Amino acid sequence: MLRLLRLFVQFLVLVIVALASALISMRLAIHGREATVPDFRGMAPSEAEHLAFERGLELSRSDRFYSPTIPAGHIVSQQPEAGTHVRRGWHVQAAESLGPQINDIPALLGMSPRAAEIDIRRRGLELGSSAELPTGDAPPQAIVAQSPAAGATGVTTPQVSLLYAAAPPETAFVMPDLTGLPLSEATAIVTASGLKVLSVTSKTPGAPSKPQPATLIVTAQSPAAGNRVIAGSSVSFQIARN
Repeated sequence: MLRLLRLFVQFLVLVIVALASALISMRLAIHGREATVPDFRGMAPSEAEHLAFERGLELSRSDRFYSPTIPAGHIVSQQPEAGTHVRRGWHVQAAESLGPQINDIPALLGMSPRAAEIDIRRRGLELGSSAELPTGDAPPQAIVAQSPAAGATGVTTPQVSLLYAAAPPETAFVMPDLTGLPLSEATAIVTASGLKVLSVTSKTPGAPSKPQPATLIVTAQSPAAGNRVIAGSSVSFQIARN
């Protein structure tokens, strides 16, 4: 009995040792696939790329920013930050310094998009994002706002974003049901809504082309009731004598 107990204890020790070895091996394997992101800021691109390669990382350069402290052409910021633990092969995004701001931000309000873009690029700047905003105070496509503002200093990027004036949205509404109304009343509703009558046809063969309005009833219409119409659209009626 004592012998069996000893064998069981030995077996249990072997199992514990095997499990511990497996856990240690797994931990080493996991950490072997990890890398710590170094601090690339202030480095020249070639130096930063070499260091990234040594750590099993990849360095991607994309954005450019002004910096009063980092020389032009050197790394000014990075993502992830230094000290972050990542998988080997991870892409680190690095931004390049443009040095101190030397480009003037032009005044672009009121310009057309093409003229503004030419002025921006002529000054060594870049066209940033753009958007449209309906406004009745400026002609369509005229620039109504910009960021940074004209003459701004201490900006971070060489990009200038623009806001254009958009044409006012078309007035739209649901076409009402005009069937059964006298032609004169239906025509008045159409005209008051900013629409126009394109044609009036008679349902009765041989009927006079222009009988007395009071005797005419709308029997069909196009566009049909419930359709979306905009100001200036044409409406056609089919009529019959009352």
